[in-house]
Amino acid sequence: MKGFLKIMLASALGFVIANILFSFIAMIFIFGAMGSFVGSMSTPENFILQENTVLDLRLNGPITERAPEENPFTSLISSDLPSDMGLNDIVSAIRKAKNNDKVKGIYIDSRNVIASMATLAEIRHELESFKESGKFIVSYADTYTQEGYYLASVADKVAINPQGALDLHGLASIPVFYKDALEKLGIEMQVFKVGTYKSYVEQYTQNEMSKANREQVSSFLNDTWSFLRSDLAESRSLSPADIDSLANSLPAVQPAGFLLSANLVDTLLYETEMKYYLRCLLNVDENAKIPSATVSNMKSVTTKTVKKTDNTIAILYAYGNITSGAGSSNIQDKYMVDQIEKLRKDKEIKAVVFRINSRGGSAFASEQIWKAVTGLKAEKPVVVSMGDVAASGGYYIACNADKIVAQPTTLTGSIGIFGAIPSFAGTAKKLGISTDEVKTNEFSDFGNIVRPFNEREKQLLQSMIERGYDLFLTRCAEGRNMPKDSMALYAEGRVWTGNQAKEIGLVDELGGIEKAIEIAAEMANLGKSYVVFEYPRLRSRFDELLNPQKDELVARTIKEYLGESYETFMLLKDIKEQDYIQARIPYELNIQ
Repeated sequence: MKGFLKIMLASALGFVIANILFSFIAMIFIFGAMGSFVGSMSTPENFILQENTVLDLRLNGPITERAPEENPFTSLISSDLPSDMGLNDIVSAIRKAKNNDKVKGIYIDSRNVIASMATLAEIRHELESFKESGKFIVSYADTYTQEGYYLASVADKVAINPQGALDLHGLASIPVFYKDALEKLGIEMQVFKVGTYKSYVEQYTQNEMSKANREQVSSFLNDTWSFLRSDLAESRSLSPADIDSLANSLPAVQPAGFLLSANLVDTLLYETEMKYYLRCLLNVDENAKIPSATVSNMKSVTTKTVKKTDNTIAILYAYGNITSGAGSSNIQDKYMVDQIEKLRKDKEIKAVVFRINSRGGSAFASEQIWKAVTGLKAEKPVVVSMGDVAASGGYYIACNADKIVAQPTTLTGSIGIFGAIPSFAGTAKKLGISTDEVKTNEFSDFGNIVRPFNEREKQLLQSMIERGYDLFLTRCAEGRNMPKDSMALYAEGRVWTGNQAKEIGLVDELGGIEKAIEIAAEMANLGKSYVVFEYPRLRSRFDELLNPQKDELVARTIKEYLGESYETFMLLKDIKEQDYIQARIPYELNIQ
């Protein structure tokens, strides 16, 4: 016994000493990072726009609605992961370049861009607007992805490496199903839903798409492709049929000469030759350095001092999963309601553009945000601008706006809800775990995850889901000023493109965030005399240092070390953390 106590005490002491040493080392590490960070802040690089500048539109990595300043700690975890770029920063940089005489053109390098079609359409629209200035746009890549080529095709000259490749293959949805994997773990997903097309739960319960889901995915994929195909055809002086024919020839495996003869590109150049061509456009010496500005550089380029006035339009951003909570990550209901209330009470703000990019989430949280939007709408115009997706819960929080604007390729609708609650009875059996119970009432053990629901519990849960769906349907019908039975025809969890949604009355106008701002200004009778401010405020780099976002750090660390297993880990995490009732778009569609 003495030996055991001795070993136990020694282990405890060792644990305490190890924690003290670890904390000490961590403090040295943190203060060292802070010292170098603050030092870099004290001597900032002041970017000065030079004559004959080219906007270097290097799109490397994911494009999100807004990108906060890089958290200093994330680069310490991994410097290989590309940082997100904000759509708002990219659009702002292109507009500044259009209106600044020192900028002569744009050089597009979109080989590694990661973005959905609606985001790409927003950037492409700005590039087309830029061309109205008479300035040049050129594009170069060793290899073009389909997304990158969609942006590059708007350029005056599209160049590719003579040994390069260009991907143009159309669109495909390749969802992943986990039914058999969950069965091996002994997990049974107990599903309660309303809506024939509400297919989120299929990934847990089936090994292939249902007939209804295949129908809706085929519909919105073909509609999305029709817009992409039309834009490419117009830019490259081809017909939509030509684009289909080329996609069916799989250009990615064809020689570069094929790309040239098919008019997909204008010239074959190595990057050094492309830089020489760029110098010719600028009329500078062949060995001269090309003055360039990145999207990040353009943030510090001012046009004119913009101050908040009595005629202010607020852009309120809401992107990510809709959840219950008071934090600023994703769309947490208490935080978002607080932001909406601040805008409602601010007398200088005359209209609000509610920018939504969300696949949905908690039905309860969606209802709270819907209520706040209703109160805001009672006092000033509210115009929704939909990003890549504003579906299910994302449509729930949008439906009561005065006007809804979406890109033709936005995914929206998905009016339906479901509940997916796991039972770990099989897991417990596999592990040799058993339970017993003593209870005072019929449902005292309701929610016990080591047994499946009984029939009475299933009936009650299904009734709750049906009430939630009826409320969702009512909100949408009233918000869109449509009879409820008519709205029901477009519900059932069906996903629509923005173009399809406009035809059936779920959306008012097609366009981007600029279109939404114009409508908001008109509704508020502001004419051309207004300023635009974005909300909520993004954290500065110093804020990021003092308040590092735990979720971001953890996510990037796990992703770095789990690799391909990361998605499986996130699946189990989602199963664990979901609210009972979800208003969420179908599972990850994996569109390629």
